[in-house]
Amino acid sequence: MRPVVFLGPSLPKSEADQILKADLRPPVKRGDLPALEDGVDVIGIIDGVFMGEAAVGHREIIDKLKSGVKVYGGSSMGALRAAELHDFGMIGVGTIFDQYLNGKIDGDDEVALIFNPETLEPLSEPLVNMRLNLQGAVGVGLITELEAAHIIVCLKSIYFPKRSLSMLLDCTMRILSSEKGRAIGEMFKFEYIDFKREDAVELLTTIAEGILH
Repeated sequence: MRPVVFLGPSLPKSEADQILKADLRPPVKRGDLPALEDGVDVIGIIDGVFMGEAAVGHREIIDKLKSGVKVYGGSSMGALRAAELHDFGMIGVGTIFDQYLNGKIDGDDEVALIFNPETLEPLSEPLVNMRLNLQGAVGVGLITELEAAHIIVCLKSIYFPKRSLSMLLDCTMRILSSEKGRAIGEMFKFEYIDFKREDAVELLTTIAEGILH
């Protein structure tokens, strides 16, 4: 039986199909795991609901792990749950999982965004992507760690459905000098990394390699 992967705005389905032949389902919600068919032995959780419907429960995942199912998580809701359930055997993948596991981030809102329910296209920008790109700017010496922290405070004050790259640049220009703000804008114009997408690809690749071996 094919792996079941819960995927939404983190990666287009067409791209996921090129990496792993899986039963791709919409973002996971409470009750989806218990309802899976008998025989599913590999589950990948990338995206999940945060609002409107109940999020996938810890107990639901633990029950699958106890029954011998391999459960992978990364990128978004999957990264959060994998960090929380790492000691129970859930397999975490990617940069965002590592950030949660090591306590560098801890809020659900780090990965939260809104998306078109029909196309699953993202309509806002997750804080974790902006945070990690700001860390990249610190790494190349464009801004200081303190300046990055002030920008994050500005972004966290914005309700997550309204967070966007334009809001990131607005916070940057408000906190930094105009020269630094322009430099950040240029860097992000050409070098901005979608970490959620990269982690989704890594999770699918990890599952595919596990099946081959």
